[in-house]
Amino acid sequence: MAVTNNTMILRRELLTRIIRLLHENTLEEHIDRIPYQMRPKGYEEVSRCCIYKDRAMLKYRAMGVLGFGIDEEEDEMTSLAEYTRMAFAREQVSENPLSVMTDACSACVKVNYVVTNMCRGCVARPCEVNCNKDAIGFVNGQAHIDPAKCVNCGLCMKNCPFHAIVYIPVPCEESCPVGAISKDEQGKEHIDPEKCIYCGRCLSACPFGAVVEKSHLVELFKAFRSDKPTVALVAPAVAGQFRTSLANIMGAVRKLGFDDVIEVAKGADVTTTNEAAEFAEKVLEEGQAFMTTSCCPSYYMLAHKHVPEVAPFVSHTRSPMYYAAEIARKRYPDATIVFVGPCVAKRKEAYYDPNVDLMLSFEELGTMFVAMGVEGFTDDMAVELDDKIMPSSRGYAASEGVMSAVAGQLPAEYKDRIRPIVINGIDKQAIRDLKSYARSCPGNMVEVMACEGGCVNGCNVIANPKVAARQVKELAK
Repeated sequence: MAVTNNTMILRRELLTRIIRLLHENTLEEHIDRIPYQMRPKGYEEVSRCCIYKDRAMLKYRAMGVLGFGIDEEEDEMTSLAEYTRMAFAREQVSENPLSVMTDACSACVKVNYVVTNMCRGCVARPCEVNCNKDAIGFVNGQAHIDPAKCVNCGLCMKNCPFHAIVYIPVPCEESCPVGAISKDEQGKEHIDPEKCIYCGRCLSACPFGAVVEKSHLVELFKAFRSDKPTVALVAPAVAGQFRTSLANIMGAVRKLGFDDVIEVAKGADVTTTNEAAEFAEKVLEEGQAFMTTSCCPSYYMLAHKHVPEVAPFVSHTRSPMYYAAEIARKRYPDATIVFVGPCVAKRKEAYYDPNVDLMLSFEELGTMFVAMGVEGFTDDMAVELDDKIMPSSRGYAASEGVMSAVAGQLPAEYKDRIRPIVINGIDKQAIRDLKSYARSCPGNMVEVMACEGGCVNGCNVIANPKVAARQVKELAK
């Protein structure tokens, strides 16, 4: 699995240890030992101030793996074994999939500009001259910024000839395109569920690993041990996550304990057909200015929470997960249906889908393969893929994949009337663009993906997104 930072390594080691104990059915007996096994007596390379805080943070992170938010802690003395018993006893997963470990949050200094020791105290002093708020002065030949006057405009940094002034962001706040994460009176970060679109940017951006995703792993292993069948709906992006064939990946997923595996691309066939018909009717026949795709739940939430002016132009067609789950429910009425996907937003969508019971992220899937010894991806574990699925439906995971699939389903006489626009990742500029499109759109078919590059770059992926995109596009041919 691709690794880009130490927080990722820590998270995956913890996941692997917990999954191994779940698989062995000994989690309650041994889970309280995990923080001490990962940070044993005499361990020198601690991540925080001391080994004891490292262990405490591992406990809180384990709570997330058990499906609890840190804000649900009522008694600090409650053991992980007790949380395990509560997790196995509960009947409903959490609605909000993200939680912040406030004790792990470093309360980063508010976004600001700082003068470094590279300042030469030059005669020109362009930083001082160009500051409109009189926030810069010189002390002992060095520039200093008065935080009481500074408005963080950045003019001083832009004008310094020595690049001696640097911008210091709050990583989680900087990454959030909708301002859903902010500080409380103690300087600790909190996520506002009314604003959050669950893109997972904060989860990836926090260098202290303070943002935690609540897992459904306990519920999954409960399902494995029940009398009901357990069915996996595997998202198209999985094809780029492992260096092997899609047939081998699907077979490996089945070996984890699932009674059947179904490609979500089968649901994408329905999305493609329905969205093409909707586009032809609304835009090409009735004259609606434009239509946007709707299969990215982060974008769907963005439109309805933050850009209401564009909401009327969002396609009414449901996501591939929705249609794949309908297919699975008809085939297995009593089954526990588990969506396997690349991002936090799909966990949120799954909560409201009547036919989806649980969600398993790609990161959790990869650690399950390791913890349960399902590795190697040999051809003898391969399953036969559904040859009725349209190749373009397997390309949904990469940017432009949805639009290409929908455009490909339109009648020939409509093809030259398509004016495509791709919003490849939601950021502040993309939000401004969407607001302007509501007034005057230069195209008529707009694909919006929250993650740059598409689902292959979701916050829970485990492969290099560029490599994954190539694999997905090759399969879509």
